[in-house]
This record gives sequence, structure tokens and C-alpha cells, in this order.
Amino acid sequence: MPERLAEMLLDLWTPLIILWITLPPCIYMAPMNQSQVLMSGSPLELSSLGEEQRILNRSKRGWVWNQMFVLEEFSGPEPILVGRLHTDLDPGSKKIKYILSGDGAGTIFQINDVTGDIHAIKRLDREEKAEYTLTAQAVDWETSKPLEPPSEFIIKVQDINDNAPEFLNGPYHATVPEMSILGTSVTNVTATDADDPVYGNSAKLVYSILEGQPYFSIEPETAIIKTALPNMDREAKEEYLVVIQAKDMGGHSGGLSGTTTLTVTLTDVNDNPPKFAQSLYHFSVPEDVVLGTAIGRVKANDQDIGENAQSSYDIIDGDGTALFEITSDAQAQDGIIRLRKPLDFETKKSYTLKVEAANVHIDPRFSGRGPFKDTATVKIVVEDADEPPVFSSPTYLLEVHENAALNSVIGQVTARDPDITSSPIRFSIDRHTDLERQFNINADDGKITLATPLDRELSVWHNITIIATEIRNHSQISRVPVAIKVLDVNDNAPEFASEYEAFLCENGKPGQVIQTVSAMDKDDPKNGHYFLYSLLPEMVNNPNFTIRKNEDNSLSILAKHNGFNRQKQEVYLLPIIISDSGNPPLSSTSTLTIRVCGCSNDGVVQSCNVEAYVLPIGLSMGALIAILACIILLLVIVVLFVTLRRHKNEPLIIKDDEDVRENIIRYDDEGGGEEDTEAFDIATLQNPDGINGFLPRWGLPIQWWEERNPIQTCLFKSRIPHSLRFIFFHKDTKINCITQWTT
Repeated sequence: MPERLAEMLLDLWTPLIILWITLPPCIYMAPMNQSQVLMSGSPLELSSLGEEQRILNRSKRGWVWNQMFVLEEFSGPEPILVGRLHTDLDPGSKKIKYILSGDGAGTIFQINDVTGDIHAIKRLDREEKAEYTLTAQAVDWETSKPLEPPSEFIIKVQDINDNAPEFLNGPYHATVPEMSILGTSVTNVTATDADDPVYGNSAKLVYSILEGQPYFSIEPETAIIKTALPNMDREAKEEYLVVIQAKDMGGHSGGLSGTTTLTVTLTDVNDNPPKFAQSLYHFSVPEDVVLGTAIGRVKANDQDIGENAQSSYDIIDGDGTALFEITSDAQAQDGIIRLRKPLDFETKKSYTLKVEAANVHIDPRFSGRGPFKDTATVKIVVEDADEPPVFSSPTYLLEVHENAALNSVIGQVTARDPDITSSPIRFSIDRHTDLERQFNINADDGKITLATPLDRELSVWHNITIIATEIRNHSQISRVPVAIKVLDVNDNAPEFASEYEAFLCENGKPGQVIQTVSAMDKDDPKNGHYFLYSLLPEMVNNPNFTIRKNEDNSLSILAKHNGFNRQKQEVYLLPIIISDSGNPPLSSTSTLTIRVCGCSNDGVVQSCNVEAYVLPIGLSMGALIAILACIILLLVIVVLFVTLRRHKNEPLIIKDDEDVRENIIRYDDEGGGEEDTEAFDIATLQNPDGINGFLPRWGLPIQWWEERNPIQTCLFKSRIPHSLRFIFFHKDTKINCITQWTT
């Protein structure tokens, strides 16, 4: 390290030394105009003085400045001389004092106040601070008065190559597709150097690869990494480690260097076809296996990964293409063979399939490597199993008329044992589907018969389940649904669709429609319902009403005349015969009730009662009720007034020796007794004139209260004075108290 530093210093100072030797001294020159400062050691001033052999003049101030320079990291035995300040006001009598202030004055830079020499007393680092701004001034030694205005100058720190390049973002990771062509760009890296990029070559970097050849290369100046070999195969090697170096000084000897690592991963491309692990697969399956069951799996291996290894499986040939299917498992990347249709050992005992596996994602760049698919043969052996009986049809539909005779045959189901042994079959009805036991079945031949009468109007459909069981193996059973439809016969007469009640206005007109009625029939003829309406023979020529058939299968009742009167007849009954169109036709008689009512002029029904006819014209029912209520209220007031007047004139006679408590009704509510003096004042009771304006709410004789209301009684003393005559109900007491008061 000392040798390298000495070499660097030599390279840096050689031009300066040569320049210093070739130039004449600049300190002893012709006298300066006004004032002057010389900065010895400044290349710019030395060059200027060497070429012109003159000094720089300023017209307005006495300072002439150039930048000063100091070498960084210099650590000699004594402080390094940076430059010298001088003014023409200094005759050499040592009456001038130089002062230095600003960045680092006194700590980093020190000035000789007599000679003006500036020294650096500390080692400087350009990477920490590249330049310092200071202020120089000349003052009188004795009075410290400024001789010249202060002026600024800059001391720049000259760079040396003391910082190695660094990869701040390393280590690096990059990917590149496998089978890439030569020179494919992988990534680029960047190193930084803290040295001065302007001065010298300290920060000029050159990149190179220390490890990673011959697979990758790097551009020396741009640091772009590229592939150096074509067609690198991921399946052979997936990951590469590259060591990259950055060296300053333009890569020359003596330069500093830094390294980083780059991990390059080859990404997969679809450059490998799928391949079955074996060319022939064997599977066996029972003939009674459930549809959709997986019979076996086949797998084609692919050296690629991810979506490049995905394969689809198909059955491309064989004698079982209609019975089997194959699906792809995206997770396991294999093909699953499943059963599509039932197998029958007795019909065919084995099948051969040819399956194919093909890549889903094909890369056209590698299509020339051959087809990205493979085939294999699959042999499936069917194993015999004891199968349950098989019905001749999966479902049965039977029809029967609702008037069918009991034990008549409705239909028949058949079943057989598909096994070679062919066991006999017995039939039965699942009674959970025929709780009312309306049907029976012959156990040997499967004929279904009627057990109870049917009624289509109660239930049109009956769904039962027939069970077929092998006689030799009762565990082998089969079930089949049987739907029985009950056919209609004309066994219900038509009738009114609802309970009708017609209203006829007294002021109605002849030919006016009183009511429109419709009929219903519980039967269900094939061609729909068609009803015939007629009156009873004895009612055909009645003078009051007639009927008219409408196109919508309804009937209208019309009045023959006007002038109907409720006083003469309030209700009319009109029997109507309704017939259907069945074979044979059925009929019934329904009676329509017609009520005569009073109506307004526009035909709105107001009243249908006979009593309402004698009501005064112009008074409604509400008005009459209000009048009647007022009359009743007046009668009640009159009766109450008469009763009060009568009882007011009757004296209440109480004998002296008679205990007044005999006339008082007692209850269990207890008063305060003699201790309770807050509720009542006995003196006030004995002296009614001093009640201070108190007026009792109302007063009645005690006999009146005893006859009508049992009331609570409060005794203020053990005996009520005999002079008390009337009884009062005080409104302010907390309990209902009754006392006698002297009138």
C-alpha cells in the first residue's frame, strides 16, 4: 500500500514539478499597482505569470485572487504550505497583520499573520469536503484597523485515487430463457466510485468477468452482461454464478477494484415433448362399477416445468371409446380413465384403448424437434359380478279408469337377472309408496291389480315403487318407479261455482240482468266443460224471471217486469237445472235466492229489510240513531234530577242513644286513628262555618249511599257526633273518606 500511494503521488506531482521548474519565480516582480496578493503554488497564477511576466491588476480593489489547491490525504511531518497572502501596503516593517476566517480557519487552515503563509494542519479528504471558502484581510498590527476590505477565496482539495469502486445494489439476480441465441442480453450492473470523476482517471471504471466464462460476457464500459454460448439447456444446468469486477484508473495497473456476484437462472421453454413411462398399461374393473368411477391413471413425463409441461390426454382409438373417457389432472399432470357407460361381463370381457398425451402450449421455435406428443396402449379387463335384476324399462306409466273393477289388472312390469346363472325374480310393492294399499302385484309375473276403488277427483296420480329381488340372493334387489294415472269418467253432476245471492231493485226495469252465475264440474272431460241451463218445468212460465245462456258458459237471470214490492214479497227462490255434456250426461238443481231491495235512482242497493220501508223519507239510519241516543240521554238526566230532589227533602233521624256506627259500612282499610292529624281537623268538622271557603264536592244522605254503593268509611274518633247530618266525599283525601256533616 505505501508503494502504491508513492506511485500515485509521483504520477500526480510530476507535471506540477516540471511546471514549477520551467517557470521563473513570480514573487519578485515589478512593483504592483495599489495592492496585490500573490498565491504561490497556484497553477493558474503561475501559468499566467509565466506567459505574460506581469501581475494581475484590479481597478476597484487591491486584491488579486486565484484558487488555491491542496492535495487530499497528504500527511507529511510538517503542515503543508497551501499559499501566501501579500499586500503592497506592507513595506516590510512588520506593521501589517494578516487575518484568515471562514471554513476551517484555525482548525484546518492556519495563517502566519506576519508573512501571510497559509498551511493545512490536518489531513483532508475530498470525499468529505471538496472545497473551502475563506476570507482574508490585512489590518494594522497595532490598531487592528482594516487596511483593505475583506475578500473571499477558495481552497480546493485535489483528488487522489483513494476509493475503490462499489456495487451498491449487489449481489444481483437475473434470468434468461434457455436455448437463447448468442449475445442475448441478460442484465446490466452498475458500480460507483467516490473519487472525483472530473480530475484524472480515479473514477473511470472498466468492467470484466472473473468467473462465468465461457457462458457469459460483459461490456467493459456499459457493464451489460450477455450470453456467450448459444442454446444453453436448462435441463442440463439451470443456474450459473458470475463474478464481476469493476476497476478504476481506466483498468490500468495501480487502479482500485471492487467485485460483485450475479446469479443467472435459465427459465424454461417448451423444448421437450411428453413421454409415457411405459407403452402398455393394464387395468381391471368389476362390471357393476358405478358410472364416473376412476379405473386407472396414465402419466406422460415432461422434462419441462410449469405450463410447458402441461399435457392433455385423449382416447384416439380402440374398441371402448364409447364406454370410457380420459380427463387430465392439472395438479398431478396425468390422465384419469373413467367409466362413461355400464359394463356387462356377459357381453364383453375386455377392451383395448389407445391414449395420447400432447403438450398444451407449443413453442413454434422448437416445432422442428418433432411432434410434442406420445401414445400408449391401455388394456381393460372386465370382471364378473353378481348383478341385481334389470327391469325392462327404467320407468313405467300405467293408466286406469276411476270406475275400474277391484282386482282388475292395471299393467305389468318385467325384470331379469343379467348374470349367467339367471336367478328367478320375485316382485313386490314398496308399501312406503302405497300406504293406503290401493294396489297389489303378482310376485311371480309382476302384474299390478287394483285393491281399492279409485276416485280421480281425490287423486289423479299414484306413484308407487316396484321391487325386484333375486330368489337365490336376496341382497340383489332393484327398484323401478311406476306412475299410475287415473282416467276420468263422468260421475259428478255440475253445480253452482259458489253460493250466489241476487238483489233485485224495486225500481228495476224489465229485462234488467239481476245476476250472472257460472257452474263447475269436478270431472275433467277431454273436450272441456259445456253446461246446459234450464228452469224447472213448473217454473218455465213464471211471470217474474227468465234465464239467458252466455257464450262464456255462464248464465244470466233477468227480470220480466218492474214494480217489485218488498211489502208484498221480500225473497224469491229460483231453481235452475244444470246439465253437463258427459256420456251419460248428469245434472243437478241449484236454487238462486233473489232478494228485493230498495235502491237509489242510479241502482245502488240501500236497504233490503221490510222495516226500512216505513222510515221517514230524507233521514238516514245514522241520523235516526243519533236522535234516539239524545232522547235516551235526556231521560236519564230527568230521572237523576227527580231522584236527587226527592232524597233532599227526607230527614235523617238518628237517636241519641243509637250508635251512629250502625249506619256506617266498615271495610278493612285502616286509617291513621287518633295519631293521624294531618289528613283531617276534627275542629273543622265540628265548626263548618270556619272552613275558610271549603265547599264539599257534593253531599247525599247516608241512606242513599248505603242503598247504592258500599263505600269506605273513615272515623276520626271512636264515636261520630250525633249532630252530623249529611255525608260528603272529600276530593283531596288520599283514600275515599265519608263523614257526616251538620247542615
